[in-house]
Amino acid sequence: MFRGLFSKKNAPLTGAPAVRRLKTYSAASGYVYQYYYEGYRPYRTAGEKGTEFVFQVSADRKNWRATGVSVNDEVVRAWETAHGRELSSTERYAVAKMALFQAFDERPAPAQMHAPVKVRNADVDAIIETLGLE
Repeated sequence: MFRGLFSKKNAPLTGAPAVRRLKTYSAASGYVYQYYYEGYRPYRTAGEKGTEFVFQVSADRKNWRATGVSVNDEVVRAWETAHGRELSSTERYAVAKMALFQAFDERPAPAQMHAPVKVRNADVDAIIETLGLE
């Protein structure tokens, strides 16, 4: 009965670009990451729901792993309420990508990139301000 409620994590990805573009990011941690965007899907876990943006990530071009960036609907709603406007889907993707960069910078080793990245309220404010999207 409850299986469908919690299986959204494995929903298929949508929104992947027709041609994947390999990109590089030099992190403050000293590692140089290669990554590309896989797509997004809705997620729902213990009382949270939102959108998970999935990126394939490598620090050595040999070992790749999927890294999910979770953008919680409540976090987005809080920002939208405080600023009196909605974030577009493109802006939500930008928030997710910048949160991925933040994880590259803050996590001391590539092995820690397998853990999901969760966007917090303060992250959204800082990212939107940095991007000049207010």
